[in-house]
Amino acid sequence: MPHPQKPSHPNTDARKLFVHTVALRDRVGSSLVRRLPTGVPLAWLTGDDGVVGWGEAARLECAPLPEGTEPTDTTRFDEAARWFDALLEHAEVEDEVELPGTGLVTFGTFTFAPTSAGSTLIVPRVVVGRREGRTWLTTVTDEPGAHPEELLRPNSAPRPVGPVRWRPGSLTREEWMGAVAGTVERIRAGELEKAVLARDSFADAEAPVDVRVLLERLRTRFPACFTFSVGGMVGATPELLLRREGDQLTSLVLAGTRPRGEDPESDQRLGQEMLASAKDIEEHGLAVDSLRDALEPLAEELVVPAWPHLLKLANVQHLATRAHARLSTGVSALDAVAALHPTAAVGGTPTATAMRLIAEVEGMDRGGYAGPVGWLDGAGNSEWGIALRCAHVDGAHARLYAGGGIVAGSDPASEVAEAESKFRVMREALTDPEG
Repeated sequence: MPHPQKPSHPNTDARKLFVHTVALRDRVGSSLVRRLPTGVPLAWLTGDDGVVGWGEAARLECAPLPEGTEPTDTTRFDEAARWFDALLEHAEVEDEVELPGTGLVTFGTFTFAPTSAGSTLIVPRVVVGRREGRTWLTTVTDEPGAHPEELLRPNSAPRPVGPVRWRPGSLTREEWMGAVAGTVERIRAGELEKAVLARDSFADAEAPVDVRVLLERLRTRFPACFTFSVGGMVGATPELLLRREGDQLTSLVLAGTRPRGEDPESDQRLGQEMLASAKDIEEHGLAVDSLRDALEPLAEELVVPAWPHLLKLANVQHLATRAHARLSTGVSALDAVAALHPTAAVGGTPTATAMRLIAEVEGMDRGGYAGPVGWLDGAGNSEWGIALRCAHVDGAHARLYAGGGIVAGSDPASEVAEAESKFRVMREALTDPEG
């Protein structure tokens, strides 16, 4: 039966799509990545669950706005909402499964700044999803009863990445440490409270990178993270910007990082040090405050714990706070994405001041790094993460990103070490075990 959601932005010029979701019998524990053919895959995975897609039924590329645009401008999110609502209005949807991620689904990646190119929504021709032991197949065609050619695309074995040559990023280590030190001075002078500074690094393979290899390595090593591939952005983020099911919204704030210990005792010590660190608690508190301020106008109810907990991943541990909200009537998932981005965990405080400083001192265009990435279905359900621990992959080339929050107590050498630990996620994904 068709999804009940009615779009708020009708567009009579939209194409008509025919969408059909059916249940699949699937082997327990099988990898959705192995269903992907060669090409440019779409994926959002948490362990064995999630959605993957391929082919292209519809695509939106949001144009970058002119330099000087207010850094918190939401035009790209508004444009995306209008576009998807128009597709939904004209779609004929037969959904025999009716779970989040079934029916008409678009994958999306949004840039960190409104002046960057790369904000993209893609509706795939084929989607395979799994949730709580149930697996489904969705096809999207231009004619009723048709089967997309992409459904028959051969599923070849993933191609090893092979040798990789590493190149330095836009700023040297010393230059980036100088940017951190200068930012600390500006924070201490009262210009702002926090800024999140990132740096990049480059990798060149001998042949186009098979993204399926990266996805499989990331999802198996980081089963608690959100492994993604959308519009060239590939990674495994621990940070959930939002999950929406019905009127319920969940968001996970991460700010404050330590490495994992070599043994249980040192691991516990490092975590407790972070919980007792005034610098880390301040950094985390600013991120939580920005989330609270963004969600309060959109929510009938909002619950935010008073104290963070430790989230332990394979390579690092974070201070984490999980917030829950019941959204007000009429608030869409993309409304919430637009309100939440950028959180203080990836931008800073005050938001506009921090974003201007980032553009001034980082020496690079972030593109999709630290922007929202995820999916949205026609019923309004969605999951959006923040594109962290990631790279932009283009053929045989990859641009890796990593960063950290800078506050008055930050030490440049420690910030470099933190960024290096975050780079390791994608560096290891790109490196063959034998290479």
